Amino acid sequence: MQDHDPQRRALQYRLDRLAEQERDAGAALDDAAAPGDGAGSEGRAGVDDGAVRGDGAVRGGAAGPVTGAPATAPPAPRPPSMAARGSFADELVRQAMARGEFDDLPLAGKPIPGITGRHDPDWWLKALIEREQITGVLPEALQLRKDDAALDDRLDQERTEERVRELVEELNARVVAARRQLLGGPPVVTPLRDVESEVARWHERRRARHAEAAARAQEEARSAAAEHRTASRSRSWPRVLGRLRGAAHARDRSSSGGPG
Repeated sequence: MQDHDPQRRALQYRLDRLAEQERDAGAALDDAAAPGDGAGSEGRAGVDDGAVRGDGAVRGGAAGPVTGAPATAPPAPRPPSMAARGSFADELVRQAMARGEFDDLPLAGKPIPGITGRHDPDWWLKALIEREQITGVLPEALQLRKDDAALDDRLDQERTEERVRELVEELNARVVAARRQLLGGPPVVTPLRDVESEVARWHERRRARHAEAAARAQEEARSAAAEHRTASRSRSWPRVLGRLRGAAHARDRSSSGGPG
C-alpha cells in the first residue's frame, strides 16, 4: 500500500539508511574476519578455473587471474534492528503528540475501567458487550444476572399491577429453566423473586415518587410566589416614593402660607 504521508516516507528513508549502514558495517566485519589473503584465494581460484576449463588437466598456472569464475550473488539485505525500529516508532509517537492526537482523551487522568483486582476470564467479552450494547448473546446465567439487576427500573416504567406480575413471573420462569438445562456454562445464581413482595415494593416506590413530585411542585410554587412578591414590591416602591414626595411638597406649601 502506497504511503502518501511525506513525514512517514522521510522516517522510512531514515530507517532504511540505518539498516544499510548496519549491513555495510557487518559486511566489513565479515571481510576482516575471513581467513587468508587475496593472493592465496586467487591462486586457488586459478587452479580451480584451469581444472574446470580443461579436459582433466590443470592449465592456466597456479596464480593466474580468475577469468571464468561465476559472479557471487549480492548479500541478502538484513532486516532493520530493534533499535532502528524503536527509534522509528518513537518518532511517530512524537509527531502524533505534536499534532495533538493524544489531547483530550476520554480516560485522561482517570482509572482504567474494568480493573477490579479480581481475575475474570470473560472480561473481554463483557467489555465488548457493554461497549457495543449487544443484547441476546450472553449465556443465560449472565443474562439473568443482568436482567435481575435492572428489574426494579423496568418495573418502575410500568403503569399497571398486572404487568408487574407478568414481568416477575417471566423472570422466575427463566431462572427455573436455566437451572434445569444441562448445556454447561456459568452457574445460575440469580434468586427467584416473590411476586407479592415485588408488587408491594413497586407500590411503595410509586408512592414515594408521587410524594417526591408533589413536594417538588410545592417547593417550586413557593419559590414562584416569593419571586412574585419580591417583584411586586420592587414595582410598587416608585409609586410609594412619589406619594411621599407629593405629601412633603404639600406640607411645605401649607407651612409657607400658600398663595395670598
